[in-house]
Amino acid sequence: MAIILNNEVGTITLQTKHSTYQMKIGRFNNLLHSYYGAKIPEEDLSYLLFDGECHFAPYPYEFENRHGSLDILTQEFPTAGSGDLRSIGLDIENPDGTDVVDLRFVDAKIYSGKYSLESLPTFYAKKGEQVETIEIILRDDISFVEAHLYYAVFEEKDIITRAIQVKNLGNDEIFVKRIQSLVLDFNSGDFDLIHFQGRWAMERQLERLPITHSITSFGSNYGVSGNRQNPGFLIADKQTTESTGDCYGFNLVYSGNWKATAEKSALGLTRITLGLGDENFRWKIKAGESFEAPEGIMTFSSQGFSQLSHNFHDIIRENLCQSKFSQMSRPVIINNWEATYFDFTGEKLVEIARSAREIGADLLVMDDGWFGDRFDDNRALGDWQVNEEKLGMTLNELSIRVNKEGLKFGIWFEPEMVNEDSKLYHQHPDWVLNFPKRKPLLGRNQLNLDLSKEKVRNYLFEVITNVLDSASISYLKWDMNRPISDWYTNNLPAKQQGELQHRYILGLYNLLERLTKRYPDILFEGCASGGARFDLGMLVYQPQIWTSDNTDAINRLKIQYGTSFFYPISSMGTHVSVTPNHQNGRLTPLSTRANIAMAGTYGYELDSSKLCDFKKEEALLMTNKYKEYQNLIFSGKYYRLTSPFDIKINLTIWQIVSKNQEECLLTAVATDSEGNPPFNYIKLKGLNSEFLYKVENQVLSGIVLMNVGIKLKQSRADYSSEQIYIRKVKG
Repeated sequence: MAIILNNEVGTITLQTKHSTYQMKIGRFNNLLHSYYGAKIPEEDLSYLLFDGECHFAPYPYEFENRHGSLDILTQEFPTAGSGDLRSIGLDIENPDGTDVVDLRFVDAKIYSGKYSLESLPTFYAKKGEQVETIEIILRDDISFVEAHLYYAVFEEKDIITRAIQVKNLGNDEIFVKRIQSLVLDFNSGDFDLIHFQGRWAMERQLERLPITHSITSFGSNYGVSGNRQNPGFLIADKQTTESTGDCYGFNLVYSGNWKATAEKSALGLTRITLGLGDENFRWKIKAGESFEAPEGIMTFSSQGFSQLSHNFHDIIRENLCQSKFSQMSRPVIINNWEATYFDFTGEKLVEIARSAREIGADLLVMDDGWFGDRFDDNRALGDWQVNEEKLGMTLNELSIRVNKEGLKFGIWFEPEMVNEDSKLYHQHPDWVLNFPKRKPLLGRNQLNLDLSKEKVRNYLFEVITNVLDSASISYLKWDMNRPISDWYTNNLPAKQQGELQHRYILGLYNLLERLTKRYPDILFEGCASGGARFDLGMLVYQPQIWTSDNTDAINRLKIQYGTSFFYPISSMGTHVSVTPNHQNGRLTPLSTRANIAMAGTYGYELDSSKLCDFKKEEALLMTNKYKEYQNLIFSGKYYRLTSPFDIKINLTIWQIVSKNQEECLLTAVATDSEGNPPFNYIKLKGLNSEFLYKVENQVLSGIVLMNVGIKLKQSRADYSSEQIYIRKVKG
């Protein structure tokens, strides 16, 4: 059994293949946390809980002799007003103005299968997959508040998901001011926090720092999950590496404002939290109603970061995305953005499609500039009517001509935005988010449409479907190019403006759900100024996300490295762009740009009609190689053999190994060059020690490849790269 409820001793134990998670129902029905770590037998671990005198710490009235303070106990779901002075999981404003909720255990129910949420997307169990759920009910009989804690155990995948529903059982309204989807306490341990900070064009940069006796808080408060931080983060023992040591990973199925904390208490207890951002959040729950928080996900590895990443990659690929494309090979895309920007016609796009066929591309994407009076980024957003005068043909005619060149046709949208200089804004200025009586803040000369309004979502659904139904369209790129700052809607009363940030995301999910269900044969790709909304919530609807607007291959090494800790490379939009690169002017060989782009959903971001015959032949060779390896790349286990953040190493190396261990793809990229360069040796990972493998012109055993390794070529040029395909010898 994956979940064991021991009523005799008051323990709740969750067992995955390699981990154990245990809760304890305390003496006065407080729900405490005992353990999360390597798998052990189901035993009562409550002896680990502190049972001493509480010096200068408030303790519940029921406890005698100054014992039992929740401020020095490991808890499952700490709340405001309970005496716990650390970061909490729930803060509720009661009808009398107090901020206190004292939740005590009432009941627990175990059932087969995976819970779901009514208002938010979640992971799901595949047909026939063994998943168990426990629903734990906690109640405050004075505030008339009930919390339902849901835990689902994906035993074979070493994954636990968590969700929380808060119910108002009273006769008056209450307000949720803070709610975290998961809280995790540790009795002991000295941990590092690994999080992924960044900025536009340099997203998900790894940063490792100690968890200290102060609160480290990070998150997003600008409407998207963010390029400055990502909701996926780790904590690990000090000595944990890619292949050794204990570590824990956490993430959130959410695309809007979020917050995480990590702290060590005065007595050395470590606590992490993750959930909705609370900068402006305040949600009214009427009598008899409830509120759901986004789903959290966590996993444990005793074998370092690689195994942790494998756990996340497997469940995201198999149990999250609703699109059929998540389990399929995908087209090699060529996008016209960096090729033409706004300066294109239909004939120019057909010309690109014709030459793109020569380099093996499968699908042409027409990016920004095809609609309304859109000749730059200052106008016409919201006017989603095809500019046939600019194209010189109808959209259907363009799609047919692209199809005749042997490519499918895709299109770019930015539905959540509007320009002041647009017909839509002039007709509906009340549809944008904006503070009353004030001029709006602008980002890229854009305003945010209010997706919390049903009439706005209905308008967007209508205009998008009109376009998609008018032509042969196989792909849709969904962009979002500014943060949300003006958090005000005339759709809510003053006391409920704090609900807007969450209602916006609910509206976004509602629109995406309608569109992706209507068009199951269209491949949706997410984008938000590149990687500003690379999260689990968007991956529910879009199997791939544009990883960054930075297409420089060498910068992408760090961006894709950080992204790989949580997200499978099958979800990363990765293209070959021109050189000198448009973002930083770097000169990089085509082979290196292609090898780096193969660690994702390979494509091109350039004008293929301007490539010389030699470059076309080279590009075709790389495209065909990617297509040959795509199944391995999408489904294999990803190993980070070296780090681009390690300044002592001039090579970034990664390896992808098939699940049956019969083949692998090794890629090495030189990030610096020296005179008289040394030889580089690398030990492989993830192979079968008993297999024999063909490595170029040699046959070597798996045990030799993993313990002795292979010699790489010397780097003889700036940013050179090497890619080696290794396969099991038959027989």
